[in-house]
Amino acid sequence: MKKMICMTLIFALLFTITACGNSGEEQKNEVKTEIQPTEAAQESTEQEGTEMKMKIQVGDTTFMATLAENSSVDALKELMADGPLTLNMSDYANMEKGADLGVTLPQNNEQMNTQAGDIILYQGRTFVIYYDTNSWSLTPIGKIDNVDAESLRTALGAGDVTVTLSLE
Repeated sequence: MKKMICMTLIFALLFTITACGNSGEEQKNEVKTEIQPTEAAQESTEQEGTEMKMKIQVGDTTFMATLAENSSVDALKELMADGPLTLNMSDYANMEKGADLGVTLPQNNEQMNTQAGDIILYQGRTFVIYYDTNSWSLTPIGKIDNVDAESLRTALGAGDVTVTLSLE
């Protein structure tokens, strides 16, 4: 009988500890303030056989980029749903231009070796265009089509640059 009471108490204690652990995890999830993509944005990404394109306007130069398929891109498309997104991008480490989006998007980080033309999301908030190489855990957003490092570096310039993004 004592064994049965002890086993019941141990089971109750384990259940209580497990329940407390889950409620803490639920509270963590409630604090997140990421922009989550709507179903419409997710569906447009999931359409078979279609590549989503983004137009990147830098001064008089226009680039086209093929977008990746992930929740980060879906959320970025939501930001551009009402029209073009204009970003003031700053140079960093003589390899990339970056701009704070002002909101946090979902992250889909993976270890990457970037090349000129790669577009990534850094820490959920920074939109980055690479014009040189880097190796880091980043979220892929897309790749500028048919561009080499030199022409991209020339278009982006040496200092800050204004870039306008729009969906095709």
